[in-house]
Amino acid sequence: MTKIIYVAGGCFWGVEAYYKKLRGIIDTTCGYANGNFNNPTYEDLKSHKATHVEAVKILYDDEKISLTKIIEHLFRIINPFTVDHQGGDYGHQYRTGIYYENDEDGDTIIKYVNMEQKKYTKRIMVEIERLKHFYDAEDYHQDYLDINPFGYCHIDFSLIKDEEKK
Repeated sequence: MTKIIYVAGGCFWGVEAYYKKLRGIIDTTCGYANGNFNNPTYEDLKSHKATHVEAVKILYDDEKISLTKIIEHLFRIINPFTVDHQGGDYGHQYRTGIYYENDEDGDTIIKYVNMEQKKYTKRIMVEIERLKHFYDAEDYHQDYLDINPFGYCHIDFSLIKDEEKK
């Protein structure tokens, strides 16, 4: 069955590129989630007018990859203890988060993060919220690292195991 989840892990270029490499991921879209007004632009985020997070909408086949596995991958590529930054990116738009559309997914996410928290003494700072809204980012952000293979990316793609690749 096809399902949707939204994740944020810093700059959305790398997050999108990472998830696109996983078996079971059907499609990805960079965008802006859960902010203070409708239809923000990248300039609105950069100028701090918008409070949205850079997020990636993930369309996936839950018979090939589970929501739990998608969340596990997010925790591979982020520092879950930082607030408003990942890698070399700093700002409220670069916070980490998982945004869901239904209570069942919310329960799965909370259960996973609670289990993950038991491994650490530091508090995990990943937002877990129901999706309020998601707006597609501008065209030049979509598939950015496919078009610009030497573009900036803070994510280590070697964290994908061979059996997880498309």
